Amino acid sequence: MAPESRTVKIAAGRAIKGVAKPPVVNRQDFEANLTALRDREKQYTHQGDAIAAERRRLPMVEVDPTTELIGPDGPVKLLQAFDGRTQLIAYYFMWHTGRPAQEQCQGCTWVTSHIGELSYFHARDVTFAVFSQGPYEESVRYRDFMGWQMPWYSAMGSLETLLTGRKIGRMHLICYLRDESKVYETYWTTSRGVEVMDNSYRLLDLTVYGRQEKHEISPVGWPQPYASGELTMDGRPLSQWARVEAGRSDSLQTVDSR
Repeated sequence: MAPESRTVKIAAGRAIKGVAKPPVVNRQDFEANLTALRDREKQYTHQGDAIAAERRRLPMVEVDPTTELIGPDGPVKLLQAFDGRTQLIAYYFMWHTGRPAQEQCQGCTWVTSHIGELSYFHARDVTFAVFSQGPYEESVRYRDFMGWQMPWYSAMGSLETLLTGRKIGRMHLICYLRDESKVYETYWTTSRGVEVMDNSYRLLDLTVYGRQEKHEISPVGWPQPYASGELTMDGRPLSQWARVEAGRSDSLQTVDSR
């Protein structure tokens, strides 16, 4: 295919000619229906605020601050990953050792691709970092392939300690608090809980056809060509295509052809 063709294919999507659509009403009726829905949206927002308030009141558990990670300069302690800040949000990136970029986790690629600007974290004394569940030298090449800028570590050798009681090899988002030389875990989530990192799907939820996934409760005839969590095109995570078209090699081995 031509260099632009896959990007065009992603942008073009599927034509909506002949696809079911909402009924057409006048402006007054439209605003009346929207106002009724917005009242429910406000209730949902307030409920989310209440849950967040309860989350801030959860107890915490102490974590060994000397737990080893591997960073760009070799072994470091978990405490150092805070980069001097009080809080740390760590995303545990699933990893398939020895596989090229094309075969790495589509879900982890999806949510991590939305983490760009870090200054808003830093302004609140929070560090965001990725903890790869694979080897550092191989996985950091994936970060470079994707063009991501966030701090990157390998937690491969310490996963049993850091994910104690949880399934290794699954996406996790974990929050930590530092009190001088002590470290505490304050919250964790997995599966759809990591959607908080994404904004694309949240915006799609505002559109008439939503995410267009089969699990959604939509009117009959609404387009739903995607399976739940389908984040690939032609066998590759969607956000990778722009990198491939830019000429980046998806080999993650020590000798890279880039």
